[in-house]
Amino acid sequence: MRDQFMTHHATGFHLPLLDWVHEYQKSWLKPDVIAGVTAAAVVLPKAMAYATVAGLPVQVGLYTAFVPMVIYALFGTSRPLSVSTSATLAILTAAALGQVVPGGGAAQLAIATATLTLLVGLILLLASLLRLGFVANFISEPVLTGFKGGIAIVIVLDQLPKLIGLHVVKGSFFHNVSALLTGLPHASIATVVVGVATITILVALEHFYPKSPAPLIAVACGIASVAVFGLQRYGVSVVGHIPTGLPSLVLPDPSLIEGLWPAAVGIALMSFTETIASGRAFVQSGEPMPLPNRELVATGLGNAAGALLGSMPAGGGTTQTAVNRLVGAHSQLAELVTAAVTLGTMLLLAPLIGLMPHATLAAVVIVYSIGLLKPAEFRAILAIRRTEFIWALVALAGVVLLGTLNGILVAILVSLVALAYQVSDPPVYELRRMRGTNVFRPVSDQYPDDEEFPGLLLLRPEGRIFFVNASNIGHKIVPLIERTHPTVVALDMRAVFDLEYTALTMLTEAEKKYRDRGVSLWLVGLSPEVAAIVDNAPLGKTLGHERIFLNLEQALAAWQGSQQKPGASTEAVS
Repeated sequence: MRDQFMTHHATGFHLPLLDWVHEYQKSWLKPDVIAGVTAAAVVLPKAMAYATVAGLPVQVGLYTAFVPMVIYALFGTSRPLSVSTSATLAILTAAALGQVVPGGGAAQLAIATATLTLLVGLILLLASLLRLGFVANFISEPVLTGFKGGIAIVIVLDQLPKLIGLHVVKGSFFHNVSALLTGLPHASIATVVVGVATITILVALEHFYPKSPAPLIAVACGIASVAVFGLQRYGVSVVGHIPTGLPSLVLPDPSLIEGLWPAAVGIALMSFTETIASGRAFVQSGEPMPLPNRELVATGLGNAAGALLGSMPAGGGTTQTAVNRLVGAHSQLAELVTAAVTLGTMLLLAPLIGLMPHATLAAVVIVYSIGLLKPAEFRAILAIRRTEFIWALVALAGVVLLGTLNGILVAILVSLVALAYQVSDPPVYELRRMRGTNVFRPVSDQYPDDEEFPGLLLLRPEGRIFFVNASNIGHKIVPLIERTHPTVVALDMRAVFDLEYTALTMLTEAEKKYRDRGVSLWLVGLSPEVAAIVDNAPLGKTLGHERIFLNLEQALAAWQGSQQKPGASTEAVS
């Protein structure tokens, strides 16, 4: 089946739907239906809660869990992926809308949201046409950890006033912290009770009954408490009227494009990153891996279509996908079931949802958003590499202190700086031979008995050698030559997959410099690509076949042979 899919993918347009429908087994039907309904119980409360994070009416969350979900089931390549919105996308959407329609009314927000979501969809589709699926790996894992941790802090701080019944004028991070602390004496006791009770229910269910639809149960308890006790009388605010029925057509406003497109690029990047990560995380044996460029098409079409029907930016979600898979989803039919439940909710349950306390929604957001901040991952990064731990902290601070949209730029910039740092300073190892074997390994205090060969310096650089790092590699090699005074320097190039022109020029100059001092340069283990580069350059003619070897064993044998011939030149031995 995978071969068939790849053939269609390579030769023209193809619906992944045709694959899973063609392979569908009757035994999958029941678990798919159960998984779809269970996932809906998790998706819908969270989608509505995330809509409020974005500053939008709760029904926007329902629309987001409907249209993009259906589109992805038709075009997506991941079997269990569940698509709606996420905490990250919600807070980024809030920041974007706050820039173009600050304090806007419902109509203005709807138009701006449609424009933003359509832009996100078009950017994803354009990325697919340009085959930019590799961008999924553009932000390093430590930086993404820091970015999501910062998002968690921002969201929790944003939702805490709703949890305790305060109205706070939003500003910078420190302003929001100060306003929250100042307003604590004026908190609504009844609202605090509702919020704390919701958090308790969620945490208890997640701990003792992890497979239960905890968000749905918590939301149902909140609605029931309002209906039974009339909590509005005690100062508990509720969602209020929600229109029953299908979403209305919303047309974007071209005049907002200029102000929204930078944010849309960042949101599209995060949508795709979360989608492909969630899809890859839950692949089972025998299933096709999600194809990045096809995922761009699916999420792009989902956002573009959803934009016209009231949706906010959407993407795959890890939590809801995990629920989908753990309950037993085998195919995208589970997503279609989730979408059907969403449709039923829009048509029948809107009046009940209107009774939901804002504190309940805030509690749902806080409980599931705080999971984005994972101290264990920070500790794991620190244990392995301190530098990348600092990058994670920089990304976190960028989101918290500079805002979420600027935080994306900080995250990307930090990733690029990290990449530049890594490639600019590749390792160069001095090698010795494990006694009695043909194994050559880096010099280490762990291996004091390894053989060294006075007069022969064996070195192994690693990675691509190009204009960024060629000078640094040279600065590492020179002290080794000065310390050991060899007659031959053999560079083991097996771990070098590319030799760029600037680096080749520098190597050529170094070869001449040391040849004039009586030190000969040998090259060992060239890959076919690097060998072709050397052969086509003056260095290849200078070295000839006499100073280029297939492996270190050949080079060592040639050097030992030259030592047994008094007066023999090391350049004449092969």
